[in-house]
Amino acid sequence: MTKKLIFLVTLMMSVFPSMACEVCQVNQPKMLKNITHGTGPQGNTDMIIIWSAAVIVTITLIYSIKYLVNPKENKEGHIKNSVINHFQND
Repeated sequence: MTKKLIFLVTLMMSVFPSMACEVCQVNQPKMLKNITHGTGPQGNTDMIIIWSAAVIVTITLIYSIKYLVNPKENKEGHIKNSVINHFQND
């Protein structure tokens, strides 16, 4: 299953750059050439929005991984423990 998924993702990644049409390639900024259709960011405001979203997504990803790896929920009354105890007693 994992090998199939890796193959599928690799195949998709190799196809995406070839999906932009010739007109869109001319209108795209250098960083986005051959990746997407449309004109891309139109000015500094668009770039501020894009970079702000990228920072928010990165911070969210870091915190989600941090709390998935080490949640630090040791209190006996935490809901996590009630679920774990319920399934351990069955």
